[in-house]
Amino acid sequence: MEKIDTSYLETLLGYNARRAALVIIEQFLKRMAVYDLRPVDFSVLSLITHNPGISSRQLCSALNIMPPNLVGMINTLEKRELILRKPHPSDRRILGLHLSDAGGKLMKNAEQTAKELENDAASKLSASERKTLTRLLQKIYT
Repeated sequence: MEKIDTSYLETLLGYNARRAALVIIEQFLKRMAVYDLRPVDFSVLSLITHNPGISSRQLCSALNIMPPNLVGMINTLEKRELILRKPHPSDRRILGLHLSDAGGKLMKNAEQTAKELENDAASKLSASERKTLTRLLQKIYT
């Protein structure tokens, strides 16, 4: 058998989404290695970047991460001096997460790298197709 028939699999949304994700994740891992960031680290730092003072609980909710899994990530990012924990202005029981200066510099570069990766990955799509694809994928998980 020279050519494998994948026609049925290609009708499945999950199959196509996974194949596309694998291509993007492979490139993401290569390009983010310079920053020593995994996809989940990048997501956590990006949320902290755009939501200074975000709580661990909010991060867990936004990224669908179990609290025990987030604790280790936060501790590692803090040891790398990328984030700081500061008291919440109105609720002393909550520690808000903020980027350190080093974290801010790293994320400025990492988000630019992510943007370039996304542009490369979507190079076969028009701007309209890319916007539509993103919107449709978001409808599945929101």
